[in-house]
Amino acid sequence: MAGGGTTLEQTPTWVVAAVCSVIVAISLAVERVLHATGKYLKKKNQKSLFESLLKIKEELMLLGFISLLLTVFQSRISEICISREASKKWLPCKEEDSSAESTTSHFQAFFSSPGLSRRLLAEASSDATSYCDKKGMVPLLSTTALHHLHIFIFVLAVTHVTICALTILFGGAKISQWKKWEDDANLQHGMMFTKVKDHAFIRSHFLGVGKLSLLLGWIHSFFKQFYSSVTKSDYTTLRLGFIMTHCRGNPKFNFHRYMVRALEADFKKVVGISWYLWVFLSVFLLLNVSGWHAYFYVSLIPAVLLLAVGTKLEHVLNQLAHEVAEKHEAVEGDLVVQPSDDHFWFHRPKMVLLLIHIILFQNSFELAFFFFILVQYKFSSCIMGPVGFVIPRLVIGVLVQFLCSYSTLPLYAIVTQMGSSFKKAIFDEHVQQGISVWAKHAKMNKKKEPSGSNNTNQSDPSHPGEKEAEMTLCGQDR
Repeated sequence: MAGGGTTLEQTPTWVVAAVCSVIVAISLAVERVLHATGKYLKKKNQKSLFESLLKIKEELMLLGFISLLLTVFQSRISEICISREASKKWLPCKEEDSSAESTTSHFQAFFSSPGLSRRLLAEASSDATSYCDKKGMVPLLSTTALHHLHIFIFVLAVTHVTICALTILFGGAKISQWKKWEDDANLQHGMMFTKVKDHAFIRSHFLGVGKLSLLLGWIHSFFKQFYSSVTKSDYTTLRLGFIMTHCRGNPKFNFHRYMVRALEADFKKVVGISWYLWVFLSVFLLLNVSGWHAYFYVSLIPAVLLLAVGTKLEHVLNQLAHEVAEKHEAVEGDLVVQPSDDHFWFHRPKMVLLLIHIILFQNSFELAFFFFILVQYKFSSCIMGPVGFVIPRLVIGVLVQFLCSYSTLPLYAIVTQMGSSFKKAIFDEHVQQGISVWAKHAKMNKKKEPSGSNNTNQSDPSHPGEKEAEMTLCGQDR
């Protein structure tokens, strides 16, 4: 093998065994930690968090497969040649500022032992360059650039999982403070008549700003997300509206516990990197052209989306208040709002979760790219961009993370319960399985019945699942 560095034929066996043992030991240690974490979550009956852990394992497996593909095909990719004119278009740095020596030395010195890895990468890149030079062309992607891309994808995935976990952790800490409101709500009794406009929820969302002007109402919603995004009157009113709609027979239903379980179930969806997020990644990498400052404008996308989501969620509260205030002057007992999908974009409360997923990924991309370039190419690199664009990008990323954790996520957790239907997280695992079995049996029975027959078992409460669902909904969370 010419020009490829030292092969296994000339490598001491103790070096091969030692390196292999260290890599296997680290891998087994990570696997044991994940396994122990899974056992702990199952022991604590944290099914949603356990499923989130499985999702993280899936992402690690996907990263491993990507790593394998890049490693196996790196020589073939570097032997794909393109014209010199094509290689000079859409560069992240001006051509005179680009230097293989200056852009790779810091990274290789930081992550690898002196000499060995640098020599192997340089030799591999030299082989590919010589191969394309014979054709009067240049490599599509050098071995060094491919190696850097490989590590960046790994850094991005780890950053995304970390940011999602921190968002749920800090947002959950904010939501846990509402537990005392749940306890206070269970102690309230009485059937006195209440004047609607004297209720704290109505005063906060209907009277004053926004009553006469739709525009002022949206402006009020925009600014309210920055302070007291959810108050005690908001919580108790939305809680009662949920119970009277979905569990009228159990006024002491533990709404807080249900809401936390539903948020944990949503975490499983947020922590993954879906196919459309990989498409976004490809587009972001495409737009990193010198002089465009595209990453600065890309950093504004999660900020704008986050503000739009927070404003919409606050506006849903305004709509609920308007519905009650415009229909009633006084009510007997507590104020009850009516949940409905009509208050959400395209009548889909789940769309808010999709937007939060995109926001967290884009913010993860910004932070991952910053730290990756900082370590690999230094802060002064042309890829990093001018300081006047870099610092605002970093500040925006931190602010987005803070606002999403302490305002938008708690708002999402409670306001999206105001949809027309409840989430299946309200049921325990055995009840969910029972409902699935009942639905399957009902579907099979419907197919077997002759057309025009009114005899169906779909409404038979003796079927497994439906009876348990009703009992769970009205009596499980006390």
